[in-house]
Order: sequence, then C-alpha cells, then structure tokens
Amino acid sequence: MSTHTDTLDHSGEHTHEHGWKGYLYILLILLLLTVITVGAAQVNFGSSTANVVIAMTIATIKASLVALFFMHLKDDKPINGLIFVSTLLFLAVFLGFCLVDADSRWDTRPATYKGPLDQPALPSLNVDAAAAPAKPAAPAVAPKH
Repeated sequence: MSTHTDTLDHSGEHTHEHGWKGYLYILLILLLLTVITVGAAQVNFGSSTANVVIAMTIATIKASLVALFFMHLKDDKPINGLIFVSTLLFLAVFLGFCLVDADSRWDTRPATYKGPLDQPALPSLNVDAAAAPAKPAAPAVAPKH
C-alpha cells in the first residue's frame, strides 16, 4: 500500500509522510465512486427517498476518504475522528427527519395555486406519456356583461 513514516519536525511534533502510491489508490477509489454515483443517478430505485439515501451514502463515503487520507484525519488524535463520526451521525438523523417529513405530504402545491388541478404536481416519468403530443387547451371565453 503506501509507505508511512513518522518523523519529528523542528518543533518536536510528529509529522506523517505518505507515499504517492497511497494517494493514487485513494484517487482511483474516489473516481470509481464517482462513476458509481453517476450510474446510480440514472437508476430509479422506487422512491425519491431511496435515491437520496443511496446518493448521500456514496457522497459520505467519498467525503470520509478525503477527510481520512487527504486531510490526514486518520493520523490525528482519536477525539477528532470521534467528532467527525458524530457529525456524520447527526447529519444523517437530521436529513432522515427531513425525508420523513417530505414523504408524509400528499400535495406540495401552495394553497394559492391557480393552475389546473387535474394534472399531477410532478411531471410524469412515463416515457409514452411524455412522447405523446399534448392536446391544446380550449380557449377561455370570458362571460359577456
């Protein structure tokens, strides 16, 4: 893997040197996870919640790799790692509450919405319906006074 040596700098603090091969492995893993992210974005996993959870999980793994290796968190004091992990857990809890709240709503249109009510609030994901030409709306006739 990578070479890891501890040396003392001029102030007596430990410094950590990592070989370029270790950084190259992490770069390749990050690039692979980016390809997986793009592929997962093309797949509908059944609900928007599942899509968000999968995307956030991949993003969390990538951010953790960056923090551990490029920001040298794995060589730092253990309390900093504990703070990092607790931050991720709290973020997951708060985003989970937001997802539960968003999925509990039936219609997200505002109360002052003036558009047609027979159309869904979100565009259809059906390819056949999207390819069919839309029927023109009948012109509105104003009543004569």
